[in-house]
Amino acid sequence: MSDKETLLKEARDGYLELQQSIAGLDEARAGEPWLGTWGVREILIHASGWLLEMTPALERIGRGEAPYPEGVSYDDFDAWNAKFVEARRGVKLSDVVAELEASHRDFVAAARALPDEQFAPETAGRGLIENCTSQHYREHAGQIREWRRETMTS
Repeated sequence: MSDKETLLKEARDGYLELQQSIAGLDEARAGEPWLGTWGVREILIHASGWLLEMTPALERIGRGEAPYPEGVSYDDFDAWNAKFVEARRGVKLSDVVAELEASHRDFVAAARALPDEQFAPETAGRGLIENCTSQHYREHAGQIREWRRETMTS
């Protein structure tokens, strides 16, 4: 399997893990804060926000450009996370899940369009793909599963 096929499979598998971790949650339960001030709903908004923000970065990489426009920095993750969540405050869980599905699909399409060399280790394309999909999804899926286990027994 090529690096490209492997990374795209990992993205899909990580996304499925995240979907499984939220299966059966209703609006009220998904809105319960447990990760600081965030609940599952905010985690999903945050994940979708990064996908939406990084899809154009993949497209720029595909054109041989720098991933980020001149003067734009993503170093302050907390500020970006707050921006994503605030912009979607009050959106129903079903809409948040649909937005995540669409943003994941669009991000993967942009990743799939990258030349094969962008999937090699230490490349900008590979870094964005891993950080925004498989690693990110699995991090939050694990947190959600743990929260669900802990709250089932209490």
